[in-house]
Parts: sequence; C-alpha cells; structure tokens
Amino acid sequence: MNKTQVHIDDEDRYSRLKLIGWWDQQRLRDAKIMVVGAGALGNEVLKNLALIGIGHVRLIDFDVIENSNLSRSVLFRAHDAGKRKAEVASIAARELNPDVEVEAVCGNVLTDIGLGSVREMDLVIGCLDNREARLWVNRMCWKVGTPWIDGGIQEINGVAKVFMPPDGACYECAMTERDYQLIQLRYSCPLLRREDLQQGKVPTAPTIASIIAGMQVQEALKLLHELPTDVGSALVFNGAANQFYKSKFPYREDCLSHETYEPIISSPLTCENTLLEVDTWLQAQMGVGAERLLLDRDFVTTVECPVCQTEVDVNQPLPAVSTANAVCSTCQDPMVPRMLHVVDMDSPLAERKLSELGVPDHDVIQLARDEKTTFVELVKTP
Repeated sequence: MNKTQVHIDDEDRYSRLKLIGWWDQQRLRDAKIMVVGAGALGNEVLKNLALIGIGHVRLIDFDVIENSNLSRSVLFRAHDAGKRKAEVASIAARELNPDVEVEAVCGNVLTDIGLGSVREMDLVIGCLDNREARLWVNRMCWKVGTPWIDGGIQEINGVAKVFMPPDGACYECAMTERDYQLIQLRYSCPLLRREDLQQGKVPTAPTIASIIAGMQVQEALKLLHELPTDVGSALVFNGAANQFYKSKFPYREDCLSHETYEPIISSPLTCENTLLEVDTWLQAQMGVGAERLLLDRDFVTTVECPVCQTEVDVNQPLPAVSTANAVCSTCQDPMVPRMLHVVDMDSPLAERKLSELGVPDHDVIQLARDEKTTFVELVKTP
C-alpha cells in the first residue's frame, strides 16, 4: 500500500499550520486586516493575527496604557504605562512575527479614519467597548463593502458577530431602542460628548478576551479562505455556565446602515485640498461639477450661549467636541452647538480644506448635483 508522505520543515514557522488541508499561507500573507481597538480583546486578536502570519495589519486606537491594562493585555508591560496602545501593541506584534507588517494609527475611529482606509482592507475586526463606535464601524464597512467581525466581552462572558455587506443582517439590524438610548447617553444636552461616559470601563477577565478573540480570528480565517461562516449571527459564550449558542439576526429592510457608496471614483486629491479644488477636478473629469458636499459626520461650526449671545468658533466633528468646549466663559451657562451637514459650493466654507470640514485622511466624499451623488475617494496625504 502506498502511503502519502508529508514533509514537515521545522525551519518553516508555518509548517504545522500548512498541515491543515485548506490552509493557504500565501493568501494570509497577502491579506490586509484592520483591527479597531487595542485593549484586552485587541491585544489577543493582534497576537493571533501575528502568529498566523497575516501580511498587513492596521491597528486603530487613541488611548494610552494604564496599569489596569496589564492584567488583561498580553502585549503590554509595566514600563509601557503612559505610552500609546496602538504603538506599543504594533511593536510587540512585530516582535512575535517579523513577517507581519503592523501599522499603528493613534486616532479615533469616529473622527480620524477615512472610508478609503476601510475600503482597501480585506476585513475589519472590531475590538470595541461601546455601541457608538460599533455602529460607526458597521456603517463604514457597509458603505464600502468590507466584511467585519465584531467582538464584545464583559466579566467572563462574550460574543463574536460576523457581518458580510451588502447582504444579510448587520449590526444595526439587531439594535433595539434601548441601544439607541444608551448611545445618546454618551452625549449631554446640547448633544456634546460627556467625558465621564466616554471612558468605557468594562469589567473583563483575560480568559474571556482569549476566547472571543480566538473566535474572531478563526472566523477571519474562514472568510479569508472563502469557507462557510455564520454571517449575520451572534456566537455567544456564557462563561459562568460554560454554554455556547448561536443567534441569527433579523434583516431590517429600513436599516440606516445599509447605504452603499457605489460606484467610487479614485482621485489624486487629498483632504488637504479645498472643496473648490475638488469641484474643479470633478469638472475636468466629468464635464460637470457639484453643487454641494454632503458630510458624513455632524460638524459643529460654532457654539453659542443663549443667555448672553456669546459665540465661539469650533469647526470640529461632533464626536470630538466635549462639554468643556461648550461652557460660556461669561455666564458659565451651557452653550448650544450649531451643526452643519451640507456645504454648498457658493459658501465661504468651500474655500477651506476638506480636513477643516471634518473630512479625515483617505476618506470617500459625497458630491451632489441635482438628484445625483458622486462618490470620490481621496488618497492618503504624503
């Protein structure tokens, strides 16, 4: 009887992985994955991605390391306290596997990450601790058609969810009125961020972070290898009872997240170009310009005191504006924000850079004329 011989090269760090029948190491080496969040869950996800040899990882986080992170985050050490989570985690991941390119982005996914950055990824893995950020990532992924895997942990329980735009149910499809209420609680009247609620201190154990992150990366492996996955479902683990079950999300026809941006036109422009410069380029390309820019993010132009009429320029996206920016220096009363969602081409604001209108680097912008909308992708700034 002829027996098939399998040669194991102990000099190849991936030799045991390649024994898995469907495993394609080159496919993983070519993959681009965005990880949003570098806390306990993000640490474990990044560790797993490094070990299996994912070629390029873009890690997003705006926070710094605290001593309380050390009990739950495998990539952090005591001497890292006060350093940026994304930077430290990316260095540690590259030490685990020099084959992996890890790009650290010290920014807020709500305000600093452009749609073009999401569009060029094979998938996104969310390691977040609040509904607002999850909802935003969900909408970004749906707009540009990038699959994403959400993860959530609390105490010793956790859940992983797989979403595949533009088909099937999404994260927002399963949101309840209570979920929307909790998102609104993150903002005080008049709709400005409350710092105490911004700090999502969720109690978790390192064990559940390992379990859920393992599930997330395992589902990522299936997606990258085009294997069947539980799309539009929650994979729930109850650590107290050691119970695991799956729950299918309902599909909502009227879900606000199901907006898609297509077709998307590539451009040589960046967020440092003015809106008028964008319009000039569009006219040269298509023979007709736009009438207005539609903003994805609520943009606060000024805050005004209704008591003493004091007005202060802000010019920032809403999630970046805190209550500290909206207390009247004269009478100490709360100030009311004036928000902008559309910038007309004949407005003085059209002479400003896109970045000054809250458009992040490498974004996809919406330019409208009559009933037609054109989607233009910006390139990264040099």
